[in-house]
Amino acid sequence: MWGKFAKAVISGQFRLSGWSIVAAIGTVLYTISPVDIVPELLVGPLGFLDDLGLWGVLLAILRWELGRFEKGVAAKSVTISGTATRDDR
Repeated sequence: MWGKFAKAVISGQFRLSGWSIVAAIGTVLYTISPVDIVPELLVGPLGFLDDLGLWGVLLAILRWELGRFEKGVAAKSVTISGTATRDDR
């Protein structure tokens, strides 16, 4: 499902929320910024925990977005008469 989700986002068929986009950009920028080296200098390898935390939060946000995407796909699989158009077994 992640592949279909990524294709839908890239093609513009599914729009991510503004906060999800901000979180993704912020996570990447913080990870590559020089400011991020401060925790590594202060506490050594434990300084990478802040990076892992940010990426964990981003993953949780993307899972939430995936849930929204799956609900939209499921909603489109029902016709107006209320009968399913695909086999859900």
